[in-house]
Order: sequence, then structure tokens, then C-alpha cells
Amino acid sequence: MRLLKVATCNLNQWAMDFDCNLNNIKDSISRAKRAGAVIRLGPELEITGYGCEDHFLELDTVTHAWDCLKQILAGDWTDGILCSFGMPVIRESERYNCQVLCMNRKIIMIRPKIWLANDGNYRELRWFTAWKQKYQLVDFQLPPHVAEALSQKTVPFGYGFIQFLDTAVAAEVCEELFTPVPPHAELALNGVEVFMNASGSHHQLRKLDLRMRAFIGATNTRGGVYMYSNQQGCDGGRLYYDGCCSVVVNGDVVAQGSQFSLKDVEVAVAQVDLDAVASLRGSISSFQEQASCKTAVSYVTAPYKLCKPFHLEEPISCPLKIKYHVPEEEIAFGPACWLWDYLRRSGASGFLLPLSGGADSSSVAAIIGCMCQLVVKEIENGDEQVKTDAIRIGQYTDGQFPTESKEFAKRVFYTVYMGTENSSEATRTRAKKLADEVGSWHLDVRIDSVISALLTLFQTLTGKRPRYKLDGGSNAENLGLQNIQARIRMVLAFMFASLMPWVHGKSGFYLVLGSSNVDEALRGYLTKVIDSLYGSAMDLFFWLNSAINLLLMFFIYFKYDCSSADINPIGSISKTDLRAFLRWAAVHLGYPSLTEVEAAPPTAELEPMRSDYTQLDEVDMGMTYEELSVYGRLRKIFRCGPVSMFKNLCFKWGSKLTPSEIAEKVKFFFKYYSINRHKMTVLTPSYHAESYSPDDNRFDLRQFLYNTRWPYQFRKIDELVNELNGTKVPLAESAENKPGILSDQVGGMGVAAAGAGNPNVGL
Repeated sequence: MRLLKVATCNLNQWAMDFDCNLNNIKDSISRAKRAGAVIRLGPELEITGYGCEDHFLELDTVTHAWDCLKQILAGDWTDGILCSFGMPVIRESERYNCQVLCMNRKIIMIRPKIWLANDGNYRELRWFTAWKQKYQLVDFQLPPHVAEALSQKTVPFGYGFIQFLDTAVAAEVCEELFTPVPPHAELALNGVEVFMNASGSHHQLRKLDLRMRAFIGATNTRGGVYMYSNQQGCDGGRLYYDGCCSVVVNGDVVAQGSQFSLKDVEVAVAQVDLDAVASLRGSISSFQEQASCKTAVSYVTAPYKLCKPFHLEEPISCPLKIKYHVPEEEIAFGPACWLWDYLRRSGASGFLLPLSGGADSSSVAAIIGCMCQLVVKEIENGDEQVKTDAIRIGQYTDGQFPTESKEFAKRVFYTVYMGTENSSEATRTRAKKLADEVGSWHLDVRIDSVISALLTLFQTLTGKRPRYKLDGGSNAENLGLQNIQARIRMVLAFMFASLMPWVHGKSGFYLVLGSSNVDEALRGYLTKVIDSLYGSAMDLFFWLNSAINLLLMFFIYFKYDCSSADINPIGSISKTDLRAFLRWAAVHLGYPSLTEVEAAPPTAELEPMRSDYTQLDEVDMGMTYEELSVYGRLRKIFRCGPVSMFKNLCFKWGSKLTPSEIAEKVKFFFKYYSINRHKMTVLTPSYHAESYSPDDNRFDLRQFLYNTRWPYQFRKIDELVNELNGTKVPLAESAENKPGILSDQVGGMGVAAAGAGNPNVGL
């Protein structure tokens, strides 16, 4: 038997914080060595942090990375252990995303990434070059100060593997695993038995299964030990890297780290038998045949043995049942861990949430409650870093620290109910109940006097006082009155966040949390719109094509309401998923009032209530949340324009709706999507959790100025409707037998189908 002990890591790195990252790396090496591991794998770009983005274009970033690596190699960290470190490297005039493989205080080889992640949230081609000399290893000249410190001038650079005396080891970096022809396929044929995948993979709802199946598939028919390391936590942006470091042997998972955790360092260790790899490969005829005519891959020889002979001191790691979280748990733990990192690294003293008693803001309150529960649990488990951060943020003195989640929430979480004459007693009561259950410092504020003062000012200036439509006012008056309430809440939220710590004798400031969901962002249901004025401004703009009218358009088309905040933990989570989360959290987080919240119909409560009228969100939007989820997935995930969306929905909804009805729905959606697109340019930074997020910043790169009439596309839809009405095509035919038509993963009219979506989108 050739016994090999390996260690892989979850590290909570922080982009551009080299001290933090270096300490975590050293800690992980120490833990791996104490466990007896001879291979240690860390995350992609772990020295700099993965999310440096345009900082990668600065020479300082690369120089600092070399300084950190030199510090590691100058000590005894790599003595007797192969370590793979992720960092940017400049060779000649090109910048590469590299794994630097080191052992015994020397660099054995540098492996540049050959396939870069360049879609969705990833823009690696903006900062790095892919290594294109695939079957070539070249000499790389180390920076002079590094060469002097290591007494090593050059190192092999390129695509290849390391041949030890008793096994072969190779790197496969993140995205490369998910390519049509991944490197591990030919590396396995060249005798590589251990694959090290350093990754920077973000959390997305229902995504982990795709990742785990890729690890299993990589070794199931080829054999091998597949090591996977990942970042875990918020490294400075919208993404939460969800860890789940793993070791897979011949298709069986034998070690798995946590997916959500407050720990800065987590190391998963496994002892494997490499003879089991050789035995599997030798028993597969097709593997033998393909290996006999393989394309040779370059390698570097290393005069070391990694394996131990047969012994009974420690057992071989056995297959494990993979740990998956249900989506409701993912919504609880992912944003909670992201918020904790944001809180402890931003210098803030806590969070403030405008709590309306509705589903969205109540979901955010429950997530903060979950965060407080996780903090207390980790302190009980002996995590000194979490304890230190909690004492500082909660401003504990005299040796005190959090021992109860509600008490900790009282120190770091304010909730504010800002009611008006249009608010109901039901929402006020729900907000108060939930605040008591979570433990927040709750304020109940009436803001009618502030609104009245603004209306009086307006009346003084214009001689007119706007009225609600129910009281005889126009659409413009009705919408204006609603927007005043929303924007006053935004102003008051930021005022309370900056001044309430002062009121209570605390230092620091609080971050304002947003609570708009992904479906509302897609529809632009953040403030109300003045359709006639916006249409007129658009007509004028296209006619005159002048900057003045462009400014007029933005002036008329309001934004910056109470959806504006510092960060938003649910900004890319669907309404359907949030309602399921509320039901789950009522039981599993111990907040029973959430059951009442989930059962209540969504309403903005910005218009007066009458015996025969109650304002409802879905009525205001002109579409249901379930429909919005379907539109969102078709638009983003399946890249449908208006015409393609119409065709697909004819197959999905044809048994319930006529082509004309479907056409009107598609036109209505695209009209309001394009009208509201500019709001995405200033959308509050949100936790990324759903692959149809319309976030303009990096994920959904589309223009924000549209011809909202979509004349060509809508005309094509009308032509198709006429054809379908004339030919009587059966629209309810199964989509599964039609090439190019979406299957049930898109969702139909029902809540379950639209909300569940495709469980395996994104990488």
C-alpha cells in the first residue's frame, strides 16, 4: 500500500489584506503538518485574495504577493510538505493567475491557469492571460530579491505535473475542471494520481451539487485523488465564497469541509491509498488503451517520496455522505456569514433595518438573528477570533462576551418601523413581535408629521396640494405621494443609523440594510413610475437626441427610495424562495411570528386603505412574483430576447393562455424592465445568490437606456401571434420533445415550478 495523507483548506481571505491572508495561510500549513499531511492545498489567489479585481493591474499587488511567498519559504513552513499557493505572476509582459508549488523551501514549478473564468461574476481575462503554450514548460526567472533569498534563480513555468519518486501530482485550477475537455483527463492518462484544484468559487442557491458531481465525475472512471480547496467568506464584494473543501478518491468523497462558517481557517484531512487508484485504472480496459496512445505532458521531477508504507496507526479515510443544505438553510447561513464578515471588517458597530413587517424586511431581520446565533455558537465552540470580533463590535467590557444571541442582537441590531396613516396595525404588530424574538433594539416611529411638512412646503411654493387617486387625485399626484413616504424612510434610516449609537453612548456607526428582492429589482418595483411623463421624455430624447433631455428623463424618473441602503443580503433572492425561507426560519431559527408574515399578502402600504381597496404589490406590478421568476430566468440564464421569450412561454403556458395573452405579458414585462433598467446602475450592493440577478455592476452587463417600445421585437411577436391564431398550432405540447425549447427547469405558472428553477445553474 502507498499511503498518502493530504490536507485541503477553506480560508477566509480578504482582498488586498496581505497580513490577514498570510496569517491564515501559515495557520493552515501548521494544522496540516500537525495532522501529518504531506500535501497542503490552498484556495485560488489566496495570497492576494481572489476579489482584487482591478488591483491585479497594479504592479504593487504582484510585488506584495512575491514578498509574502518569500516570507513563507524563508521559514520552515514548507519543510516536508508540498504546498500549493495561489498568486498572480508576471512573466515577461504577461500577467498570469498561477499556482506556485513549493516544498522544502524551494519552488518546484509554477503552473499558470490555462482556462480562465470569464462569465457571470468573473472577469479574469480583464486581469490575466491564459497560458497558451499548453505542452511546454519554460524557465521562469524569479524576481531578484526572491532568487537571492531562496538561492534559486529559475523555476519551470507552464502546464505540466510533478513526478515524485512514488507518485505524480498536478494542479487543475478552478474553471479548468468545468471546461469541455478538462486537463485532468489527459493528466490521468499520463500517470497523475493526485489532482489539486485551488478554487475561488462563490455560493449560489442550489449550486453545490453541480460542483460535487464534477469532483466525483473527474475520478469515477479515471481513478485518482481529487483535492479541492476554496475561499470561504466575504473577501470584499458581493460574493460569498462557500468553502466546502473536499477530497474525493475514485469517485467517493472521503473528506468535506463546511459550506458556511465563521471560521477564518478550516482544514480537511484525509489518508488515502494510491494503490487503489492504480488498481482501478488497471482494471478499466478503455483507460489502458487510451493511456497507451496518449499525448505526452511535460513534467518536473522531484527527488522526494510522499507516501508511507503499510501501517495501522491511522485508518484509510472512508466514503462519506455528502452534506447538502436545503435552499432555506442556504438563505439563512450564506447571507448571515457574509454579513458577519462585512460587519467585522468594515469598522461598523452594527446594522439598522427599516422593518415593515412584510416578507422581505422580515427575512433580513431573521438572517441577522441567524448571524447572532452563529456568533454565539462559535464562541461556545472555542473560536477565539469570533470571540475577539464580537467583543469589539458589541463593545463589551470587564471580560464580558456574548453568551446569548438575543442579548448580542440588542447590541448590534436596530430595527425601525416607520409608520404612516396608510400603515396597518397588523404590520406594526408583526414588526414588533419579530423584533422581540430576534432581540433587536426596536423603534416605532410615526413619520406623518415629516411628510406633512414637505407637502406644506410644496403647497406654499405651488399653491397646490396633491391628493391620492382614491380621493380624486391624478396618477401623478398618487405616485408622488407614495414616493415621498418611501424617500423619507430612506433619509430617516440613515439618520438613525448614524445617530442612535451616539444616543446610547456607543462609538461607531451602523450600516443600513436594504430588503428588496431580486424579482422587484428585475421589475424595477423600488419606487413608483410616472408612465406618461417617462414616455414623453423618451419620445423627446429619441427625437432631439440631446443631453438636456437625457438629464430630464432621469429627473422625471425617480429612484433612491427606501430601497437605498449600504448593503442588501436578499437582493438576488426570489420572493418565492424568501417565502419558503420564512416558513423554515419560523421553526428552525425560533421566530414563530414569521409564520404570520409569510401568510400575509405583500403590500407597500403607501396608499390609503378603504373598505373596498387594499394596495397589493402584485396588482401594482401588473405581474406575479412567480411570473417574474420565470421572466428573469428566461432573460438572463437562457438569454432570451422578447421574441425568444414569447416562443418559449407559448410552450410553457399555452394550455392556460392564448398567444395574444402571452404576447401581452411578454411586452408588458420588457416595457417595465427597460424603463427601470437604469435603477440597476445604483442598486444597493447585494449578496449574490441567484443566477438571474439583474445587478448592473458586474453580473448583468446590459445598457440602461432602451427604446421601451421595442418596435422591431414587438412587431415580430405580433406576426407570430397572427400566424399561431391562423394555423391553430397546439401550444400546450410538451416542451421536452422540442429541440431548443426549455424543459420544466424554467418553471410554469405555479409557485413551486417558478420558484425552484434549475437547481444547477452557474459554476
